[in-house]
Amino acid sequence: MKKISMDRLAFLVNENRRKMGLSQEQLGEETNINRLLIGRIETQKFVPSISQLEKLLEVLHISFEDIIEDSQEENVFVAMRGQAVTDEERQGVDQIFSMMLCLKKQIVLRSRLSNG
Repeated sequence: MKKISMDRLAFLVNENRRKMGLSQEQLGEETNINRLLIGRIETQKFVPSISQLEKLLEVLHISFEDIIEDSQEENVFVAMRGQAVTDEERQGVDQIFSMMLCLKKQIVLRSRLSNG
């Protein structure tokens, strides 16, 4: 199964931002993402929303395939926006992504709280 690699995303956002000569603040202005969140994405402490991810990839000229990796996890759900046909289906898929990202954040926070 394929999934987004947060390691690759963080690395490529940082690398491409620097190659383009952009500060975190400038990238934030171009993507409409807060500068602090840009820093947290680069340090893997924040998972961007789908719309934020799309904008980052567009502005930084990163291919979606560049941040994908194979995963052996069986408990991961994958939903593809491109397969949604109607507006209602697209909204449903966006809601699913949003809920999954929220759950992932909760898992990470709980892990950090219990370990730290």
